[in-house]
Amino acid sequence: MIVITAPTGNIGRALLSRLLEYAPTAGEQLRVIARDPARLPDAARGRVEVITGSHGDAEVLDRAFDGADAVFWLVPPDASQPPEDGWTGFTRPAAKAFAAHGVGHVVGVSALGRGTPVADRAGLVTASLAMDDLITGTGVAYRALTNPSFFENLLEEADSIRDKGVFTDVVDADRKAPLVAVADIAAVAVSLLLDRSWAGTGSVPILGPQDLSPNDLARIMTEQLGRPVRYERQSFDELYTGLVGYGLNEEFVQGVVDMKRAKDQGLDAGVARTPDTASPTSFEQWCAQTLVPAVRS
Repeated sequence: MIVITAPTGNIGRALLSRLLEYAPTAGEQLRVIARDPARLPDAARGRVEVITGSHGDAEVLDRAFDGADAVFWLVPPDASQPPEDGWTGFTRPAAKAFAAHGVGHVVGVSALGRGTPVADRAGLVTASLAMDDLITGTGVAYRALTNPSFFENLLEEADSIRDKGVFTDVVDADRKAPLVAVADIAAVAVSLLLDRSWAGTGSVPILGPQDLSPNDLARIMTEQLGRPVRYERQSFDELYTGLVGYGLNEEFVQGVVDMKRAKDQGLDAGVARTPDTASPTSFEQWCAQTLVPAVRS
């Protein structure tokens, strides 16, 4: 039995789709935890067991982890509370439930940066790494999928790209860094969940096929969209003020700012790209398949 948390999010939906394809031939049963089962993909209906509720709720986890062999663990960012509460606080009931129900293997979504000079002041990433430590302390076999920023983050800029030909961030325009498609993260998670021959704890970096700077992204988007797209660098103060203006928790916003500052200082540059850490989807492919339709819709 494989339990999937956050099955309606970007990564969880892609993961569930793949597991629905491969799990039956592997003799695996699937169970999902969903606040709103109506948001599950149509292909899942009647093919997965659904536990309704939040995977931050101990009672929900007791039901969901009963008889579970493996769990896909993803903490949904909660902009209403500080990062420490959002990651370690949210995960603490699960850590107890892993042990109580004898869950053998856990695959979690985490972040790059461990061991870098800025890892302890990287905001949301620091909180994510603390979550990994909490899970590791349970004794469960654990693999943390350590990711850079996602291509999908640019979907938040789709309106600005369409209307103004502009996307924004706070990192240096020429700073190259790894970026990854969520579908590639899901593919790695599926392989780990289905082949549970691994033991102990460790990280699995997923770095995409190449490092790209904001200027590289602008050039590729210009080519793919057939119209000019340029990058505008915000200040960290502008980022903070803008996010607080949306009503987000101030400590959470500071966590975002600290994460972005750490990325601009090389947070994601500590792992070498090898055949084992690279992933296949290029930014050009992702633009053609995902961003271009979003911008033109």
